[in-house]
Amino acid sequence: MKRVLPALMLAYGTASLVHFIHNAEFLRDYPNMPGWLSRAGIYVAWSVVAAIGVSGYVVWRHGHALLGLSLIAVYAALGFDTLSHYALAPFGHHGATMHATIWVEVAAAAVLLTAVVAHMAKLWATTRAASARASGYR
Repeated sequence: MKRVLPALMLAYGTASLVHFIHNAEFLRDYPNMPGWLSRAGIYVAWSVVAAIGVSGYVVWRHGHALLGLSLIAVYAALGFDTLSHYALAPFGHHGATMHATIWVEVAAAAVLLTAVVAHMAKLWATTRAASARASGYR
C-alpha cells in the first residue's frame, strides 16, 4: 500500500486539479453555476480539498494509519461532489470536455476511496485478530 496509495492519490489529485482548472477557466460556460462563485474561489476550494488529502497522507506516513486513512477517505469522497454539476443542469447541457473532467475525477475518486476502505478493513481485521489472540480468544 505504501506505493499504491501515493499513486492513487496522485491520479485523483491530478484529475481533480484538471477539473477544477477547467471549471475555473470556463466558469461562465458551465450551466447554472451560482453567480457568487468566482474563478479564485474555485482555486481556493481545490486548495482546501487538496490540503485534506495531503494532511491525510502525512498523518498516515507518520504511523497514524486510521486517522490518516480516514482523512484520505474524506478527500476521495469529496470527488463525488463533482457530480453536483448535474444537479445544477441536465446532463445534455454540459459539453464534452465538461463531462470528461467530471467523470475522470469521479472515477479516480472512486478508485482511491475503494482502495482506502479496503485497506482500512484489512487493518481493522488484523487489529481485531491480534486483540483476540492477545486476550486468549480464538
